[in-house]
Amino acid sequence: MNIRIVLEPSEEGGYTVYVPSLPGCISEGDTREEAIENIKEAIDLFLEPIEDEVILGERAEQIEIAV
Repeated sequence: MNIRIVLEPSEEGGYTVYVPSLPGCISEGDTREEAIENIKEAIDLFLEPIEDEVILGERAEQIEIAV
């Protein structure tokens, strides 16, 4: 899956990176490469299912789909 990220130089040095399509998914790094690797991890965690916290109604069903 490809996803668009925004990489911005920070005033303090390093880079801030975020994913516009995943609100709140943000990271940073001292270099461009580190920031990109960090946001990849943040995306994985953001998209990881939290099955323990899901409360389903009686008629609800969970379905996995590929994106």
